[in-house]
Amino acid sequence: MNYTHEVEQMCTVAKGPKHGPAPIPEEGKWVRSKQISDISGLSHGVGWCAPQQGACKLTLNVKEGIIEEALVETLGCSGMTHSAAMAAEILQGKTILEALNTDLVCDAINVAMREIFKQLVYGRTQTAFSEGGLPVGATLEDLGKGLRSQVGTMFGTRLKGVRYLEMAEGYVLNIAVDENDEVIGYKFVHLGKMMDAIRKGTDPKEAYEKNIGTYGRYDEAAKYIDPRNE
Repeated sequence: MNYTHEVEQMCTVAKGPKHGPAPIPEEGKWVRSKQISDISGLSHGVGWCAPQQGACKLTLNVKEGIIEEALVETLGCSGMTHSAAMAAEILQGKTILEALNTDLVCDAINVAMREIFKQLVYGRTQTAFSEGGLPVGATLEDLGKGLRSQVGTMFGTRLKGVRYLEMAEGYVLNIAVDENDEVIGYKFVHLGKMMDAIRKGTDPKEAYEKNIGTYGRYDEAAKYIDPRNE
């Protein structure tokens, strides 16, 4: 290491206090993290691309600094889905520092990695106080039955009002309105469960009909509206 002439001429002053890092909560323990291998936890990060036309939710399960599993969910950009496919291959097995400094193909995924890195190294994780953390595979619990991302898609105009297109339960078939034309419920088809049934041999029409449900005061409606065509 090189020192300037001014530093070399200085006398030595001893360092007294030895303040270590503040402990952070990790999987039911308090850890004074000094290196990447000290970091464990499951957390989420949300990122966006430069033109802000798409977003990514990234979920990582990290054990002793190593990414053991990754769930990459994207929204709003068709190219981003292909980037997510590559990122999901790239991430696992890397340390979180390696992943932070790796090109994850898409701006939104890179930003999500930056955000989740901060969550992990500050101990602000979903598993901060869960002894032993969560097993590898736990990120899939975010998807629910049918392993589909939880998506909400709504559209509205001042002139014509709101249209529900997709809710957490599934693809919205129609919305129910009362005599005041206010929304009081909706009918949906759970696409994840429907596709599971079809893959297992159920007739598509039967699978579709068996996975239709309603929410709210659907049966009390004055009329029903197709949100895509009416």
